[in-house]
Amino acid sequence: KDKNNYWVGLEYFCTKNDRLWNMPEDEFKLMAISELEKIGFSSREDVLDSIVVKMENTYPVYAGTYKDFYKIKEFVDTIPNLFLIGRNGMHRYNNMDHAILSAKAAVKNIVSGKTDKDNIWNINIEQDYLEQKDGPKT
Repeated sequence: KDKNNYWVGLEYFCTKNDRLWNMPEDEFKLMAISELEKIGFSSREDVLDSIVVKMENTYPVYAGTYKDFYKIKEFVDTIPNLFLIGRNGMHRYNNMDHAILSAKAAVKNIVSGKTDKDNIWNINIEQDYLEQKDGPKT
């Protein structure tokens, strides 16, 4: 609700029991904050709070109750300042380009005050895959 503050989620890929997975949470938080500083995104003093969530095997699975995922989407879409993005947020097996596009769309929505999230959910809804398309003929 405070327009002077924002929430940032960072996603790190690792393998269970590797260095990142086993890193103490306080150390992990400091590493993430340091990386935000290095890229000029924010300073350590700007961080109000942080949390580490470790999820094993997080690729979306389109089985079981996935057919009911729309119920979660419909509920979350009623929360004006909550934007689900990326693989985990949208529970889609998006490539990194689509994950970044969903984040960019969310930022545009936030900046413009737009609460309708259809532009985010319409990213990567094609039934074919870019990797399967024929490339240019030479």
